This record gives sequence, C-alpha cells and structure tokens, in this order.
Amino acid sequence: MSKATTNKTKRRRNPTRKLTVDVRAFLDSAGVTKNVKEFHKTETIFSQGDAAKSVMYVQEGGVKLSVVNEGGKEAVVAILGPGDFFGEGCLAGQSVRMGRATAVAPSTVLVIDKKAMMLGLHREHAFSDLFVAYLLARNIRYEEDLVNQLFNSSEKRLARILLLLAHFGKDGVPETVIPRISQETLAEMVGTTRSRVSSFMNKFRKLGFIKYNGVLQVNTSLLSVVLHD
Repeated sequence: MSKATTNKTKRRRNPTRKLTVDVRAFLDSAGVTKNVKEFHKTETIFSQGDAAKSVMYVQEGGVKLSVVNEGGKEAVVAILGPGDFFGEGCLAGQSVRMGRATAVAPSTVLVIDKKAMMLGLHREHAFSDLFVAYLLARNIRYEEDLVNQLFNSSEKRLARILLLLAHFGKDGVPETVIPRISQETLAEMVGTTRSRVSSFMNKFRKLGFIKYNGVLQVNTSLLSVVLHD
C-alpha cells in the first residue's frame, strides 16, 4: 500500500478531525469579509439571546459553549479549540443565540458575517465540502456525548472528556490538555460535583493516567477507564 493511500485511510478512520485547511485563505479567495477579534480569559464572546448574525472560527485559545436556565444554572455544552467553528446556527435560520460563548483562555476568533459565510460556501466548493463534513462529524460527537451522559458513570464520563480535550488519537501519543479547564467546569460537563471530580482526578493521577507538570497531561492508558465494564 502506498504512503498516499495509507494517509487517506487514516483520514477516513478519523471522522472527528478538525478542518486542517487554511480557513482564512479560503475566505480570502472567495472575497469574504471577516474580522479577527481577541478575547481575554473568561470574557464573553456572545450571550444567550443575542442576535445571531455571524459564524465564528477559533484560531487560538479555547471557547466554552454553555446554556443557562431561568434559575441561573449553567450547563456546559462543549469546549472548543483551534480549528473549531461555532455560532453556525445562524446559517440555518437561527435568529438568536441559543447559548453563551465564553473564552476559557486568551483566544483569537475569526468572526464571519452570515451573508459572507454563505457566499464563501457557495463560491468555494472544496471549503463547503469540508465544512459540511466538519458539521456532520460534530453531530456524531454530540450523539456520542448524549449516550455517554445517559449510560456511563461519572468516572467514565470524566475520563472520556479528558481524552477528548487532549485530542486522543492524534498520532497515538498523549497531548497536553489545552486550554486549562477548571474542576468546576469539568464537573459541569460531567454532570456531577466538584468534589467527585477532584476525587477521580486524584485517582487517575495515582494510577498514572494523568500527570501534573504545570499543565495537565493525559496518557492514552486513561482509555482503559472508558472501556472497562
């Protein structure tokens, strides 16, 4: 099997891969107007109920998507990193933001006007194909998240979230969790208490599944927690 064929096979086996193309180059070639915005850690990018007029693309840093109920309780929907789009609901007729987006680290975000994004997708078929593939892959991820939330224990849910945040599976090597996520945020994502997250994290560390060296490093051995019945 040729090297090129092997690479294609690897790409097909990784349906959750992010867009690896130069998004700005595609948008430039399509003549799309866009803005680059910088956000500080904890700064709100948009709030629940804001008018939905643009699609956003994370260039650097990280973004937390969450929903707040009438009682003020927040549920974390996703943590996004470089290569992720968000706010694309406006392309499907969503007039207001259904949740809140917050920077969880110093972040650089490409803001693309709704009409400009639609024009770019129309003009650049290769970009359109990749964008659709990205959305389908993320939809699969959300379905997996729902199954995980319904049927797995808090410990398994935490292990899976850590593996996803570390982009487990890329080249088969452990990676640093970027951006840094507080235990409070992890507890919101898992659907449990901060004290339980702390207990699980200490257990993972003692077993060698994770390491603290100024940053959090996740080892592939953590997968055994997810696969264990």
